This record gives sequence, structure tokens and C-alpha cells, in this order.
Amino acid sequence: MVKTVRIERVGGPEVMEFVDTELADPGPGMVRVANRAIGLNYIDTYHRSGLYPLPLPTGIGLEGAGVVDAVGEGADFSVGDRVAYCAAGFGAYSEAMLLPAERLVPLPEGIDFDTAAAVLLKGATVEYLLQRLYTLKPGQQTLFPAAAGGVGLIFGQWASALGVEVIGTVSSEAKRELALANGYAHCFINDETDIVEKVREISGGKMLPVVYDGVGAATFTDSLDCLAPRGLMVSFGNASGSPPAFDLQQLSARGSLFITRPSLMSYVATKTEMRDSAAAVFDRVLDGTVKVTIAQRYPLAEVQRAHVELEARRTVGSSLLIP
Repeated sequence: MVKTVRIERVGGPEVMEFVDTELADPGPGMVRVANRAIGLNYIDTYHRSGLYPLPLPTGIGLEGAGVVDAVGEGADFSVGDRVAYCAAGFGAYSEAMLLPAERLVPLPEGIDFDTAAAVLLKGATVEYLLQRLYTLKPGQQTLFPAAAGGVGLIFGQWASALGVEVIGTVSSEAKRELALANGYAHCFINDETDIVEKVREISGGKMLPVVYDGVGAATFTDSLDCLAPRGLMVSFGNASGSPPAFDLQQLSARGSLFITRPSLMSYVATKTEMRDSAAAVFDRVLDGTVKVTIAQRYPLAEVQRAHVELEARRTVGSSLLIP
């Protein structure tokens, strides 16, 4: 028996139940991982609330790190291997889980369980945003709302290491200071700043080639207005709710803009993509480009409190659930 978090219905944090579950032996191509640390990500709240529907009942959580403690036939891991995973299925909020071996990544020396669980999903998101969806180049400028979140802090460090001038927005002075300490050249408090005018000043009126917006409704229009003609709007999240219905003619009126709504799962869909992305993330951690800020650790049994604080934006950096 293992302790795990299950949801029978969608809704607020209260729908998550901490229960005992039977865990079978792994079948062909599968392994069993005993979690040592579990990543807490904003997308988890979308699955819990029903914004991104899942078949019910279901486990929840996408990311963790731990030790292989059982191996099915044909799986390319051994008992005792240190591994991490994200985008491998649902149910990471558990003491242990069964996973397809092809979705696991080995942990290199120098990467501990907490770091892996705090950085893999967020870091892989930054990797595809920066290196594959749009290849940012030295000297370019970009905007990243929610600069002090887990993805935002990694983005600021990685992008600035590439020579990119990154502009961020946050909700408080403390978060602004944190963003500026993590690679952002400029950072502004949302309610105190006309971000479009600030971007106009910083860019000398040229505006930006690309904006990465994971906030959604609250920032969507301003993000569009910060783009240069033929610029790209990357709408990759909905932390403040889904953006309003949008007339595509507005893209033409604003200068023939492009827009995309990507997901990490599409960019790490194969075993090779997943392991290459993870290797790039771990390399940036090991060479010091990316320093992981783990600001909150919650016992797995306190998962409801963790979600309350995450949705109230009382968290900064990365958060972990500890089995």
C-alpha cells in the first residue's frame, strides 16, 4: 500500500483526498519509482479544477524524482537507479508510482532529488520556449510576465545567459527584487506600471519580436500590444484564467502578428526529445547557468494547503511536495 492523492470530482483544493492505494508490480516496459520529491506546478491546479479535464477518478501531479525499486521486462533501468520524470502521466502526488521506462530520465551526478523535482518540468518548458519554439538570440529583447514564478526565474537566468535582455512583470516589490536577481534586466509591478509604455521606452519604440505569456487573461492584451510587427505571441499558460475570445483579424490590425498556444507535452513527445530536453536542463544547472530556488516544501499530506498558497500567488520560485 502507498499513500497517494486522488480526486473523485473537480473543484477546489478540498477535492484532493490523501488515501491508501494498492500498487501493482510493473509490467513490460514499466518501472516502479519510489518518490523522494514531487514537483508542484501550476498546471496541477488546472487538472484539479477541471480547466484541463481528466478522466475521473484520477491521480494528479506530473513531476517527481526518486529511486527505481522494481523493473518490468524490457525496461532500460535497474533497481536502485536515480531517476526523474515529467510529462509521463498523472499521479506524481504519491509515495510511489508506475511509469513507462521510456518517459524516465536518469539523474546525473550532482543533481539531487529535490533539485530534479523542482526543475525538470519548469526547465524543460523554458528549454523548448527558448531553444525550439523560438530561438532567442543575443541582443534581442523579450517580455515574460510572472517573472518570479518557478518557470519565470529559470527563464530569466537562462535567457540572460544567452545575451537576451529580459523584461518581467510581477505582483509585489519582493518579487521584483527576486526577478532582478535572476537575470531580468527590467522588472515592473503590474498594478503600478503601464507595461506597454515601458516596453516602448526600453525598445526605443521598436517593441519586441516575441512575448512569452503564461498568465493568460490578465496580461493577454498588453502582451499583444508589446509586440513588433510580425512578432510572435507565445501564450503558454492561464494562471489568471483563459484569455478572452479573440478575433483573429486583430492580429492583422496589430501588424500581422503570429500567435501560438504550445504545450510541453508536444515538445517532449518522444523518448529522445524528453531525454535531450532534460539533459539540456541538467547541464544548465550543473554549469551554474540556472540556480534552482526551492522556496516552499510541503508534506504530501498537506497538499490542499499547497494548492491554496499556489493559487493565491503566495509562493515564489519552485515548490515541492515531500512524501
